[in-house]
Amino acid sequence: MMLRQRRFLPNLSLLMAFDAVMRCGSVTAAAQDLSLTQSTVSRLIQTLEAQLGRPLFRRDRRRLIPTEAAQRYFRDVSAALDMVQRASMALIANPDGGTLNLAVLPTFGTRWLAPRLPHFLSANPGVLVNLATRFARFSFDAEPFDAMICFGQDDWPAARHLRLFDETLTACAAPGLLADRPVRGPRDLDGQVLLQLETRPTAWAAWFAAQGAEPPPAAQAMLMDQFSMMIQAAISGIGIALLPDYLARTEIAEGRLRPILREAVPGPGAYWLVWPPEKDDLAPLRAFRAWLATQAAAGAPLPSPGACG
Repeated sequence: MMLRQRRFLPNLSLLMAFDAVMRCGSVTAAAQDLSLTQSTVSRLIQTLEAQLGRPLFRRDRRRLIPTEAAQRYFRDVSAALDMVQRASMALIANPDGGTLNLAVLPTFGTRWLAPRLPHFLSANPGVLVNLATRFARFSFDAEPFDAMICFGQDDWPAARHLRLFDETLTACAAPGLLADRPVRGPRDLDGQVLLQLETRPTAWAAWFAAQGAEPPPAAQAMLMDQFSMMIQAAISGIGIALLPDYLARTEIAEGRLRPILREAVPGPGAYWLVWPPEKDDLAPLRAFRAWLATQAAAGAPLPSPGACG
C-alpha cells in the first residue's frame, strides 16, 4: 500500500472551506453555508494555499477570483468529498451489508430493472443498491460506480462485460393516429413523423429492413434523448415511436399504443452489464451479476402491466 504523505492530504476543514468558496462564489456565502465566520473561512483558504505552496485565488479588493489551477483542483476535490459523503451515508444506512453503486440507463432502470429489483434485495438481505442514471460512457476511475448497465456492443475499454439480452424493436402509435392514418405496409409511413432516439441512429433502418422495405423518402425524423419522452410523444399522437419490445409490451397491453406491422424485430445492439476488473470480487456485484444473468436468461417478464409506472 502506498504511504500517504501529509503534505498532499490537507485537513478536511481546509478542503470543505475551499469547496464552499468555489460553490458559493464568495467568502461571505461560503461562511453562511458552513456556519463559520468570514475571517475563519479566509484563514482556512490561506492555510490551504500555504500547504499546497501556491495561490488558489487572486485577491481583487474583497473578492476571491479562482485561478485555472483552482478550477481543476475544485473538480477533483468536489468529487472526492462526494465520494466520502456517499461512503459515510452507505455505512450509516447499511452497516452490516455490502453496497453496490450502479449506473443505469434512465428508462431501462425505471421500466425493466426497478420492478425486478425487490426480488434481488429480498434474496440478498443486507445488500444496498444505489442507482444513478447515465447516458454516456465514463471512466470507472473518475466516477464512483461499481458497474453500469449500458446499451451497445461489448467494447467498453478496460472493462468486463456480461451480455444481458439483444434489443428487439416494435413500432407503435396512438390508436387515434392510426385511425386517421392506417398503416397496412411500410409505405404507409411515408410522410409520418418517426420518433428517433439520439443514441439509436440506425434503429429505424434496421426496423424497415426487417419489414423488407427501405425507409420512405418523405418520412420526418424527430429526435428524442429518452424513451420515456418518446413514449409520451407517441401517446399524444405526435408521431410513431420505435421502442424496445420490453417497453412496447406494457404500453400495448394498457391500450395507450398499438403495434405496427411486424413486432419485436432485431435491433442494432444489446444490453450489457459492465464493470472494472478490480471489482470482480466485490461481493454485492458478484451477487448482482449472478442474479441479473438469471433474470436475462429466463427472459423474466415484467410484473403485471402498470406495475412499472
